[in-house]
Amino acid sequence: MISRKSKREIMLMHEAGKLLAECHRQIAKMIKPGITTMEIDQFVEKFLAKHGATPEQKGYQGYEYATCASINDEICHGFPRTTPLEEGDIVTVDMVVNLNGGLADSAWTYHVGDNIDEEKQRLLDVTKTSLYKGIEQAVVGNRVGDIGHAIQSYVEGENFSVVREFTGHGIGDTLHEEPTILHYGSPGKGLRLKEGMVITIEPMVNVGAWQSKMDDNGWTARTIDGKLSAQYEHTLAITKDGPLILTEQ
Repeated sequence: MISRKSKREIMLMHEAGKLLAECHRQIAKMIKPGITTMEIDQFVEKFLAKHGATPEQKGYQGYEYATCASINDEICHGFPRTTPLEEGDIVTVDMVVNLNGGLADSAWTYHVGDNIDEEKQRLLDVTKTSLYKGIEQAVVGNRVGDIGHAIQSYVEGENFSVVREFTGHGIGDTLHEEPTILHYGSPGKGLRLKEGMVITIEPMVNVGAWQSKMDDNGWTARTIDGKLSAQYEHTLAITKDGPLILTEQ
């Protein structure tokens, strides 16, 4: 069942999104060689608690951490760890904030250190741009296929690939709701978008093949060929005036 949110519900989610965006801004200042993703995870939990919020994904289906931290060839759901980040790494930090019952979900990929090679920078740029190309299609009357097609056609035109196995989703009272938001597909196909729907768009883009494989921990997905992956994600509301990004920095 797809729920359409009231203005009050969207406002609550927007407040959670603003806090999440501020948390990402603080993480951006912390990312440097030598820091660990476990330290980042601990910072996030303390930061949210200080502001009266909680990490919604902690405890979700047994997940133990406040964040997912996916490094280099890890696509998503990487566990925070005590291994220091190194110059040239890229790391995606994904989190869900619950503030007074309002949920917001956002992921950003960061590069570690001052030096980043051209391919990594282009991967980050293309992934972030693909997110906004998808958001442009998130308007009343369009279909979810319009979002996926905009992302896929742009990414593949840049000679990267879009992960198929993981998707965006509705979000509201719970972390994952209908509808499913694919990051590939055909224009004019799929569910029609209506005012009041709140969704995530979160393309995962690979340098090589789009297929993934799962680590033994049952959570972490990584590229099948060991090549790099990046992700950017926003939570947004479908409004009569266009998409309202709730997790904008």
